[in-house]
Amino acid sequence: MPERKPRRPLNLALQGGGSHGAFTWGVLDALLEDGQFDLDGISGTSAGAMNAVALAHGFALAASQNKEREEIHASGCALARETLRKLWEGVGALGALMWGAPLQGNPLTSLMTQWFSPYQTNPLGINPLRGLLRDTVDFELLAREAVHVPKVFVCATNVRTGRGEIFAGKRLCMESVMASACLPMMFQAVQIAGEYYWDGGYSGNPALHPLIYRTQSSDVLLVQINPVQHKAVPDNASDIMDRMNEVTFNASLLAELRAIEFVRRLLQEGKLDPKRYKDMRVHRIDGGAALAPFGAASKMRADLVFLRQLFGLGREEGQRWLHAHGHDVSVRCSVKSADDA
Repeated sequence: MPERKPRRPLNLALQGGGSHGAFTWGVLDALLEDGQFDLDGISGTSAGAMNAVALAHGFALAASQNKEREEIHASGCALARETLRKLWEGVGALGALMWGAPLQGNPLTSLMTQWFSPYQTNPLGINPLRGLLRDTVDFELLAREAVHVPKVFVCATNVRTGRGEIFAGKRLCMESVMASACLPMMFQAVQIAGEYYWDGGYSGNPALHPLIYRTQSSDVLLVQINPVQHKAVPDNASDIMDRMNEVTFNASLLAELRAIEFVRRLLQEGKLDPKRYKDMRVHRIDGGAALAPFGAASKMRADLVFLRQLFGLGREEGQRWLHAHGHDVSVRCSVKSADDA
């Protein structure tokens, strides 16, 4: 019987993108089924934050039930897969209500969001995500930060300062995930400790810096679901707005990737102290290309048939990456440059 190779540490960086986060669900399912990595930290924004807390919940539940590391890993992978399935089936059950689009398909929807704020159209601040998270994730269990449970970093944008803020450890809660997924024209800003927050995509989609400074692993796998490049120039109002949102939601990520690449180059040239600076190895699964045929409007579509279709695509891409680049983890960076991401 061949000797099993030791697991290697790996960080995950999970982009947001509404229902397209179901693609990431599929990627994570493939990684968890494979089981060859010890997940050190997970940074997520919006739907990526939902995936992050669901995955970590599985490991936290396993850690509360088992004592041995191997048992925690095996059980954690299985429970994380089950929690992710429960989360996205819950999204499918909520349907269009999930992303604040109960009028999806109605031509008046865009007009309403243009002229009326969520404080007028939804004065009670009703958000179905709250109930779904409450039923799916035990945030008190996550806050214990047990050994062998991935650290979770959720990014939300402070409305007052415009800066991205990271919620982790005891600050990680249901409201911080709600804030990370709060589209300002759909939902009222989420209040946490006297401050108000909007979607984290404006400031970090996802944020990479907590994975650099607050985890041990030097490898990060970026699951990217917003396309960086477009072949055609949009020429109608809807497509122009969609492309503007894609550019905005990718800007901070590209800036961090270029900074990582710059530090790596200086380390290779011996111009920085390797004891003070981390040589990050970046890996990437590109969902943008796979999801492009569905169009940006499908991010608001949340029927279960569609979500399962995206899940299948994500599993295929996850398995493809494992075969092509899984061996690169702990060895080399498999993304040539930040501009390739």
